[in-house]
Amino acid sequence: MCGIVGYIGFRNAYPILIKGLKRLEYRGYDSAGVALISDSGDMNVYKEKGKVVNLERIVESHDCSGCLGIAHTRWATHGEPSAVNAHPHVSQNERLALVHNGIIENYSSLRDLLEKEGYVFKSSTDTEILVQLISFIQDRQKKDLEGAVLEALHRVIGAYAIAVIDKSTPDKIVVARKSSPLVIGIGEDNKEFFLASDALPIIEYTNQMVYLNDNEVALIKVGNNIEIRNFDNCGVKAEITEVDMSLEALEKGGYEHFMLKEIFDQPKCIIDCMRGRLLPDKKKIVLSAINMHRERLLRANRFIIVACGTSWHAGLIGKQMIEQWCKIPVEVEYASEFRYRNPVIQPNDVVIAISQSGETADTMAAFELAKKHGALCFGIVNGVGSSISRESDTGIYIHVGPEIGVASTKAFTGQVTVLTLFSLALGHELGVIGQVEYEQHIDELARIPRKIEEILKKDDCIKKIAHSLKDARNSLYMGRGFNYPVALEGALKLKEISYIHAEGYPAAEMKHGPIALVDEDMPVVFVATHHQLYKKIISNIEEVKSRNGRIIAIVTEGDEEVKKLAESVIEIPPTLPTIVPLLSVIPLQLIAYHVAVDKGLNVDQPRNLAKAVTVE
Repeated sequence: MCGIVGYIGFRNAYPILIKGLKRLEYRGYDSAGVALISDSGDMNVYKEKGKVVNLERIVESHDCSGCLGIAHTRWATHGEPSAVNAHPHVSQNERLALVHNGIIENYSSLRDLLEKEGYVFKSSTDTEILVQLISFIQDRQKKDLEGAVLEALHRVIGAYAIAVIDKSTPDKIVVARKSSPLVIGIGEDNKEFFLASDALPIIEYTNQMVYLNDNEVALIKVGNNIEIRNFDNCGVKAEITEVDMSLEALEKGGYEHFMLKEIFDQPKCIIDCMRGRLLPDKKKIVLSAINMHRERLLRANRFIIVACGTSWHAGLIGKQMIEQWCKIPVEVEYASEFRYRNPVIQPNDVVIAISQSGETADTMAAFELAKKHGALCFGIVNGVGSSISRESDTGIYIHVGPEIGVASTKAFTGQVTVLTLFSLALGHELGVIGQVEYEQHIDELARIPRKIEEILKKDDCIKKIAHSLKDARNSLYMGRGFNYPVALEGALKLKEISYIHAEGYPAAEMKHGPIALVDEDMPVVFVATHHQLYKKIISNIEEVKSRNGRIIAIVTEGDEEVKKLAESVIEIPPTLPTIVPLLSVIPLQLIAYHVAVDKGLNVDQPRNLAKAVTVE
């Protein structure tokens, strides 16, 4: 979950590294650091607790020259956030510096071994063990840097993406990965190279990327092609990917926060997501993933959706759609539990992994387990070239553009859009969904971006409603049917960025326990749009009303019944019950955003969280 960036070439490395760290802060912001091999050949290492701006302040008065450097922004795992525990970590002989994303599981036994050899550790991190181990191997076995790195990694158990520099060989960087992402950017004529945890911090300089695979070590040297070897020391061809990403997508575009920008981006994002796939004029949906694997998908006995967090909520919506339109049973699993419980997976199963980044460690591990059992692996991701996309047999990109805010918004609606398209297309191929219903949904999907725009025009009204939640300590979110996962997602958004405890429930389950919490200080948010369970949810609202609970409701335009019961209502345009999550979630995103802003909190970088969860 930490962010790595590096540079070697003809430019001054420091400005590139600092800009890269700022673009990677969504991956962690407990501390930051940079290591530079200066023009005079010295290794200069600067580290500071907190955000990258804190690091900038301490570097101002120091030597930051040099055309080679590595940098890191940290999400703490082993060792509290501090300057001492910040990366880069330096070897005892002060030759090597290393940055690391991941966890070294056998760090304790390695530390014991190295302490017996006279090594003294400054930090309480697992990462320092690795740089000392590489140094130890260099000294004892007289290996070059890449050889020592390869040997050290054979002794390590865990997940990692690393970059290592050696001041005695200031013309190269050695990088490696296992279960953590790392990408190398190639400058013109191999005159410079960039490296990072993902493409965001280096797309400004090049769109030519090499994505390292698991168990690979790469030697990066100016003027040379990238030399990649696997852990068996066999050469591997570097596969170059051309990444299409707009720099504009990495800026706030006049919005106060990335999260607000990404909420307001959703009409365009959904259009991008559906482009070339939803063809309203032809009354059809075209998905290459279905065309290429048609027979296997049509013969599937079961779908298993594996995901975490917001993606898991999208999976719950996907389950309802696949079962309704395809009549194929679907299980939705937390990837973190699925991977460890020895699940039954059959070759005729389809396992769908949903992940915004495409790098979520638990989801990736669940996917690998499914592949070992012969299931068809289907990825739904946003990160082009990500690990999950590369491991997939097939899949669908959501194409919503970079999502910088830690609390996911446009990725959720993109995932739900893709799941809707997939379910409708597969149901049509199976002959389960009728032509009239199929075309009705195609027409309505085409109208969804405009309807989201209508909701976003109510932002000022939603902001006033959000203000009434500022001082709440707890809240409940209720929904039924397709709106139950939306209630879960709304509660998660409020927890993530406003630090107000919130729980989502199926509304009918309220009387089985949660109603005991309801009093005049408890806000209860109902997603109460018109659908087949509308009358049922009215009864649930009445139950809260009779206990003096504060009711805020998301309703369909023109609703009068809920208005009589609720303290506040937010109207959304009418749509089909199966598609309503794409609309009903928008007010909940805005509520969470405005509550957090009202409380003076850091919306884009909430405490203890990071965007891409690449460690367990």
